Formats: sequence, C-alpha cells, structure tokens
Amino acid sequence: MRKFRIATALALAGVLALTGCTVGTQDVDTTSAEGEVRGTLTFQTWNLRATYRDYFEGLIADFEKKYPGTHVKWVDQPAEGYADKISADAAGGTLPDVVNVSPDLVAPLAKARLALDLDSAAPRYRDEYLPSAWRSSRIPGMKGTYAFPWYLNTGPLFYNKRLFRQAGLDPEDPPRTYGELFDDALRMARRSKGRVATLASVPTIEDFGRYGVRLMNRSGTAFTFDEPKGVELLERYKKLYEAGALDAQAFTSTPEQAGRKFMQQSVAMNPGSALDLDKFKKEAPRLYENIGITDAPDNTGRPNMYVQGLMVNAAGRNKATAVAFAHFVTNARNQMAFAHQTTVFPSTRGALETEYFTKQDGTDRTRVRVATAASLEKAVNYTPVLMSDDMKTALQNAVTRAVRGDEPPGKALGSAAKECNRLLEMG
Repeated sequence: MRKFRIATALALAGVLALTGCTVGTQDVDTTSAEGEVRGTLTFQTWNLRATYRDYFEGLIADFEKKYPGTHVKWVDQPAEGYADKISADAAGGTLPDVVNVSPDLVAPLAKARLALDLDSAAPRYRDEYLPSAWRSSRIPGMKGTYAFPWYLNTGPLFYNKRLFRQAGLDPEDPPRTYGELFDDALRMARRSKGRVATLASVPTIEDFGRYGVRLMNRSGTAFTFDEPKGVELLERYKKLYEAGALDAQAFTSTPEQAGRKFMQQSVAMNPGSALDLDKFKKEAPRLYENIGITDAPDNTGRPNMYVQGLMVNAAGRNKATAVAFAHFVTNARNQMAFAHQTTVFPSTRGALETEYFTKQDGTDRTRVRVATAASLEKAVNYTPVLMSDDMKTALQNAVTRAVRGDEPPGKALGSAAKECNRLLEMG
C-alpha cells in the first residue's frame, strides 16, 4: 500500500518475449468463461497478507459459503520482484487463476493471450464500475477489457498556506492549472529570493498527460509525448529551475527526501496521504497548522488515477469460478468493506457518493479521504499501459537533460520518444 503510487512492472513485456511464454497459448479462448461455479482456484495478491490477512480470509470464507463446492487457495507475493514472479508463472504455465495486476502488468499478459477479455466473457458486470476504471485495463490496438477494476487512488497535493501568504498569494485558492502553478511558483521564488521552491520533483509521464500532451497515437503503436505541447511543458519547467522555483535536488530526490523538504518548509507543495497528516501533526506542528489540501494541477479537468485490478487467467481450467470470484472481490459491498480498512477507494459506481466519502467528521483521515474521493469520479489513468520501466527511465533522463539545460527540450524529448518506440517495437 505504501508504495502504491510508484509500484510498476519491471519490464514484464520484455521478459515474456524472452521466455517465449506465448508458446501454447494461441488456442486459448480469451472471450468466454462458461461453466458451473465450483471447484478449486488460486488467487494471488500483491503484498497484502501482512496487513489485511483477516479481511481476505473472511472474504474467501464468504465466497465459499455463497458457492458450495468451491475452494480458494490464496497466495500473496512480496512487492519485490512481483513482475518477475508473474512472468515466470506465465512462462511455466503456472499462472494463478485470479491475479492482482496493475494496468501495465496486464498489458503483456493480454498480448500473450493469457488474460480473459471481460467485455466478451463477462459484459454483464461492466456497468457496476466507474467507466474510467473499467477502461483502465484496455490495451491500445486490442479489443477488450482485461481485468476487473479493484481499488483506486489519487494522491492529494498538500500545500503550505503560510508560504503562499508570504508570497502574496491567496492561501485559499491554490493553483488548479499548470499555467497557474507556474505563475505562482515563479512569484514565490521571487518573493523568497530563491529560498522557497514550490516543487521538489521533475515532471513524469503523468504530468505530461495532465498538461494535455498526447502521449501515444490512437493505435498504440508509437509514443507522441515529444509533440510541441510536451516540449512546452519542459521549457516551462526549465524556467522554474532557473528561477529557483524547482528545488535544486529535484533530479535525484526520492519521495521521502521531497517530503522532508516540505516538512522543513523549504518546498511549498508536495503530494502525500492521510498518514502524512499524522506525521505533520507530531513532527512539524507549525506546518500542520497551515496545511492546505488540493488536487494536483491539470489542464484537462481530469486528475490522475492509480488502479489495481484482478485479471482472470484465460488459460485456467476453472474460468467460470475465477470470474465469479474476481467479481465477488470487486463488487460494491466488498470494495467498500476493504476501503474502510485502508486508504484506498472503491472502483464501483456510486460508492464515492456515500457519506463515508463525502461527510466530514473533523478528523485528519476524513479530511484527506473526502478531498481525494471528490476527484476520483473524474480521474483517469494517464500512464500508458504499454509504457515499461525502461521507457520511463528514457523519459526521465530526457527530462533531466532538458530541465537542467544540458540539451534543448525538443531534442531531448525527441530522443526519448525514439527510444521508447524502439523498445515498443521490440516488445
């Protein structure tokens, strides 16, 4: 859970290609899951047993009671090496029946004909979920949806109202668009004579998406983030860096290091969670007294959304039971129960409109929960499902060269897009 915002695949597509896991899967029926709901299946989660064991054991017991004759074997894998474990199982024909995946993990499995297409096999469930969440596991260039949406998140953005006031900015009106963000950041840098930066990290692929950059072509065959709007984004970040509005260590800073600078009040804005508010209250009471909560700026009207899903193994021997179980785990009742134990949010329609996600009770956790839930109704997953870690590294390196002034933004982005397209063709 703690790594939810940054956990991604470790180039699973490349591993699948090298191991030749598609051998023997060409005849798999990825479009139907007929049969009786009974028998044994294996359910795999991603680093959840230590904290949520009681919840999942109760969930499984409820399913087995509802469907007599079923048995669910639950396995939980550590976060470290999770993608490698999936690729090894895919190659060896031992992939579990129901697998916890993020969109970037499901993409290579869908291409290898190992992920069941729910649009064809279980279309009756589609309308139970937020449309943007259901679409999150669709793969460019392929028809279908390849995982049930499960839990969602979008990071709230904290800001320091005291620093905003000192810069002559309205502390009750934080920046909503990138234009407002850049203007406010430059003003804060000037007023503080470079002592206060507004941001502590350089833009990622999500920022390009929120800025309004077209990230890939419609067919999903090429990355296009080097278009003029993408170059414009980096040119504006370069100006922030030169003015001291972007922290000097932004190119190498970890989320933890950025968080410390925010707590030290040398950075005015930083993403976080409800757990951070508890930390501010104990370790930085002056910051806590002046904390503001907002959404990350965007030019699209749609915040970014992080998604976890449940994929049904199309090559499994008990697909009917696997579909029933994946739907059971992700139905409205069970997602709401899980949300009450975690800091994540359900992907089912109407859930975010309940009192739990809309009514304040004076506590910090509720304060963040309500603010975050309000943005998820309109949120989308900006990170392309076909973007591997190697591709993200190529983009990150280009961003660093451009913002630091080592290379013109257009040239740097063009090189990154070329490398990402080369890797895409190899996959």
